[in-house]
Amino acid sequence: MSSRLGQMLPPAGAPRDLAMAQLANSVGDGAFVVTSALFFTRVVGLSTAEVGLGLTIAWLVGFLAGVPLGNLADRRGARGTAVLLALTTATAVASFLVVRSFAGFLIAAVIYACSQTGLTAARQALLAGLVAPAERTRIRAFLQSTVNAGLAIGALLGGVALRFDSTAAYLTVFAVDALSFLIAAGLLRRVPSIATTLRVAGEPRLAVLHDRPYAVLALINAVMLLFMPLISLVGPLWIVTRTNAPSWVVASLMIVNTLGVTFFQVRIAKSVKDLRTASRSVRYAGVAMLAACAVFATTAAGLSAPLTAVVLVIAAALLTLGEMKLASGAWEISFGLAPADKQGQYQGFFGTGPAIARMLGPALLTTVVLGWGPIGWLAVGALFLGTSCATGPAVRWAARTRAVNEDATPSLAEENAA
Repeated sequence: MSSRLGQMLPPAGAPRDLAMAQLANSVGDGAFVVTSALFFTRVVGLSTAEVGLGLTIAWLVGFLAGVPLGNLADRRGARGTAVLLALTTATAVASFLVVRSFAGFLIAAVIYACSQTGLTAARQALLAGLVAPAERTRIRAFLQSTVNAGLAIGALLGGVALRFDSTAAYLTVFAVDALSFLIAAGLLRRVPSIATTLRVAGEPRLAVLHDRPYAVLALINAVMLLFMPLISLVGPLWIVTRTNAPSWVVASLMIVNTLGVTFFQVRIAKSVKDLRTASRSVRYAGVAMLAACAVFATTAAGLSAPLTAVVLVIAAALLTLGEMKLASGAWEISFGLAPADKQGQYQGFFGTGPAIARMLGPALLTTVVLGWGPIGWLAVGALFLGTSCATGPAVRWAARTRAVNEDATPSLAEENAA
């Protein structure tokens, strides 16, 4: 097991420091996700409606802040920006320990969401500047495996707090969360800095907002990322209200997903080497997600509890395979089609997908899946498949409008000729 865990981390040096920083981040994120709902209602004293409204507003502002903060990383330095945003995230989390009003919660939540969105963009720009184009997807896969390992550790810490269900336990978890981002800031300071860029006279300040092909690809990615609420919200609700499965199966969805990505993301990413194989990986993701949705739909047929549990684990495994295929292709596309001097703002724009999925996914998917039943599952699966098939044409369109890196050019020529 120890050798397997060692393979999840990239080689020593800057990528290893980035991985350790993301590990620290993800431990805090895992604890935050598991305990935040009860912390904000029982400790801060907010109603569930206030928590939902505040987090929706916060992630909306975070969505809008992604591109400007990514541009800041390009112009002022990705490392310094990442360190600053890790520190502001730590400050936001620490402030949750003392705020006891909706207004204070909202301010802290907005700072938290903006800092998290900007931190992701700055880290991606830093990775793009430190790693050769041919290695970016592979290293990004290592980082994702590390992130999932950290989320599992953080979720375990959060589970301990839920077990005690006391104010002291929740405060301790949030203090650990804040500390994790301070540790991440220290680790990011060890990473070498990369060159900054200057805006060319007459060039738009936020060029990515004028790049229509890239915007289409970012939208495709956002639609595909609707799988996230399926795992965290819709799937559990479906299990509880529409199946005969025992309640512990709800936890198995997240366990299968977390362990799957932790141990197999690097292996899955090896098949992605250029934009052509990236497009193919996203198509395979659509097929896997359609299959997962079809399997979920069968659990409404009144199967026995043990058989339902087995079928749901299979569905979770297929959805996790789709996630890994999607991530591998999306990383290559987002890096390969972004100008070298604008990686921050481009990654900030592409990285708005999770925020969109978090904002729109729960309401949309609960309406379709829980309202339409098995037909709803199949409709969602068809959406994933159709969207994934649009990736190849969109990538070819984007490639025709810019110079792409040398590793991708020959494969794109093959695809254009096909």
